Amino acid sequence: MNRLILKYGYPITAVILLVFAWVVYRRIAVGSTILPLVVAAVVVWVIGAPAFIYLWPRLTVGGYKRAILKHGFGAGPIPVNSLYAVPGTFSPSTASGSLLATGTNDLLYIGGWIDLKDRPQVLHVPDMAGRYYSLQFIDPSTGANFAYVGKRTTGTQAGDYVLTGPGWKGSLPAGMARISAPTNSLLAIGRVIIENDDDVPAAYGLAKLIQLAPMQQP
Repeated sequence: MNRLILKYGYPITAVILLVFAWVVYRRIAVGSTILPLVVAAVVVWVIGAPAFIYLWPRLTVGGYKRAILKHGFGAGPIPVNSLYAVPGTFSPSTASGSLLATGTNDLLYIGGWIDLKDRPQVLHVPDMAGRYYSLQFIDPSTGANFAYVGKRTTGTQAGDYVLTGPGWKGSLPAGMARISAPTNSLLAIGRVIIENDDDVPAAYGLAKLIQLAPMQQP
């Protein structure tokens, strides 16, 4: 749905404005007042726009959550606090209903739903040996990315990162960096680049090593 809105947003807006202009023209043509129509439009705009802005991120990320936990990325449900690496690329030939069908064929995707209510989770990243990768963490209440781990932000060396929910007061294990989440639930989407078809096994082997585990409480 997001891809459709991004792709057809301007044409859809133009059609809505044209329909509205036609309705106004017809009312003027038959001598009817357009005041009730204007008032209705203003009311819908004032109420509808904030409601859309507030609800749309929750509906979109909530859809990802349901898809991940019920269907996964094609190999079955992905348990909470697990990251699943897709073994192959998504291409234009991928079914349009695929959760991560983006039309690109040079990336392997990783995804999962994270719950920090009970305890923090430790994200382990292997040594990527200079390979581009990224893992973004998304706040379901806003749809915004609040943190990244990857070549451009943390480098490609091996590392461990502690994901903590709001209000967590514990101490970090030695050698681990903290990622503070604004909510206890979050969406993780990752990407690992592949150079060519022969590179897929190596890239997939690294992608599978990007994993989550509960932090051991002292």
